[in-house]
Amino acid sequence: MTNNLRALIFDVDGTLADTERDGHRVAFNSAFAAAGLNWEWSVELYGKLLQVTGGKERIRYFLDHFFDNSNQQFQPPEDLDGFIAELHKSKTSFYTDMLSKGAIPLRPGVKRLIMEAREEGVRLAIATTTTPENVSALLEVALAPDAMSWFDVVAAGDIVPAKKPAPDIYEVALQQLGLKPEDCLAFEDSHNGILSSRGAGLETIITINDYTKDHDFADALLVLDQYGEPGHPFTVLEGDIGEHSYLDLALLQELFAKAVF
Repeated sequence: MTNNLRALIFDVDGTLADTERDGHRVAFNSAFAAAGLNWEWSVELYGKLLQVTGGKERIRYFLDHFFDNSNQQFQPPEDLDGFIAELHKSKTSFYTDMLSKGAIPLRPGVKRLIMEAREEGVRLAIATTTTPENVSALLEVALAPDAMSWFDVVAAGDIVPAKKPAPDIYEVALQQLGLKPEDCLAFEDSHNGILSSRGAGLETIITINDYTKDHDFADALLVLDQYGEPGHPFTVLEGDIGEHSYLDLALLQELFAKAVF
């Protein structure tokens, strides 16, 4: 029996838009400067910090593993959790301001694929560790002012205690959709992301970026450099796509029909 693809569940950062290097990293540095901290997360350091999902978790990971206070005047406050939460709130403000100005576009093919899914009645969902504010700021500017209403479920931020690579956020998305893993496809960009989606039983499409191009995606249904557009084909890194040159619903249906759940 042919599997029936009923929903697409998207990660956000790195998947819908290449947000990490020139978005979140820049916003973190702006928040540090605004707080009077002389911390500077370089492109290289941020790549290491991306081993941890979640912005607040990333700050704590930096303090635990990379921060050298020998030449700096920072003493962790008694309420470190509160300090980190306020710092992250400031970072979110800087980041959403960048998004509101259109500084971070969607990746190639993303809008086309989402529009096609809507037209064909395939449901849409989000499963991300970033905050709901970050999701809405991106989608409402890069997609459409009412784009949040296009998604039946937006599972985001701290609604689960265990973030990716734990499967919890995808399990919440599936529960709120009222669907099973064999009804859906997930879209990710990182090793932690596919551990999360596959942990929830979801077949997964990967698009790499500069930070994740060397990650292990052995369990992916398909690994691409981008979704591609008509006349601007993708590069297939892993998987069999036949004569297709860009990711569309027809290709997804073909891949999904062959998937073994």
